[in-house]
Amino acid sequence: MSNFVLVENGIVVQSDRSGAAPEGFIQADDVVCPGFLFAGGSFTAPPIDPVIPDRVSARQFKLQLLAAGLLTDVEAWIATQGPAVQIAYENSGSFVRADPTMQAGFAALGFSGAQIDAFFTAAAGL
Repeated sequence: MSNFVLVENGIVVQSDRSGAAPEGFIQADDVVCPGFLFAGGSFTAPPIDPVIPDRVSARQFKLQLLAAGLLTDVEAWIATQGPAVQIAYENSGSFVRADPTMQAGFAALGFSGAQIDAFFTAAAGL
């Protein structure tokens, strides 16, 4: 069965597999569906936004600190914090991106939001 799609502003907005091409629709491969991009006579799948993890395990977090060359700096910063922060760092099972102490630590290292996202994404892969 044929796949016909309607393209508006370079984006596939509708598909029809009824067999006959509705007016204004163009033929496309079977995999093409709404959301695909159309330019230069070719269809491409839409880009997939990366999923930024909201938390990682303590193992992932600390291994990513090591991989990024930050473990010594972070542990030095932790040592300047109060007992509650030190206990949390040593005993947490996971590290949550939005935690205020986590945000303060990243700010102390001069990290931007994009750098924090990249850190958590890389850590989640470990």
